Amino acid sequence: MKVLIVDDEQPARERLASLLRTLPDYEVAGEAANGVEAVRVAGETHPEIVLMDIRMPGMDGLEAARHMAQMETPPAILFVTAYETHAIEAFEAQAVDYLLKPVREERLRSALEKAQRPNRAQLEGLNQSTREETARSHICARVRGNLELIPVESVHYFQADQKYVTVRHDGGEVLIEEPLKALEEEFGDRFLRIHRNALVARDRFSGMERRDHGGFEVVLKDTDERLEVSRRHVAEVRRFLKSL
Repeated sequence: MKVLIVDDEQPARERLASLLRTLPDYEVAGEAANGVEAVRVAGETHPEIVLMDIRMPGMDGLEAARHMAQMETPPAILFVTAYETHAIEAFEAQAVDYLLKPVREERLRSALEKAQRPNRAQLEGLNQSTREETARSHICARVRGNLELIPVESVHYFQADQKYVTVRHDGGEVLIEEPLKALEEEFGDRFLRIHRNALVARDRFSGMERRDHGGFEVVLKDTDERLEVSRRHVAEVRRFLKSL
């Protein structure tokens, strides 16, 4: 079985790789030093199992695992941590198992034998538990079969259209299948609802103008795009702009 090793400390990665080489049924598919890199490498190598540190700078292991859950064939996650409290988080995130550092060969062997692909209930639990913990640093979209990570700080707006949501960002746009309501609950401190179908990043507002044929629209920074403001949200948008 192919195993991806994720840890921000090189000695920790080297130790896990060394232990895996003593086990005949497993091979190292790749290594990553942070959550963003882990999602990319997982998409390229398609590991069956991921040995992942929880506490990493930038995107932590819990968020990376949530993104990996969106892969067509998600890997089993074995969290590795030096902290008992993070082990509890691992269980809450529906990981197959967890390992405490320093990892011992017998404990690793046992965890690997226990590992299997997550079922639907595990994936739903992973999504729910990590959403409740903290807002993500990235949005994950599937583009031509691959996962693409978009930093939330680069997103201009989310706009819903039936079952899809368009994510407009610095590099273009992608489609995701997350409810706009869930995005508002997760990122409400960074985005403002202007319409039942649109959330706009608070740092992208330039102003609000009245349209020639009635109603209002939001003016965005550094773009010619305009987004309609629904009548019920005009007062809230106006209050926000006055507070800037």
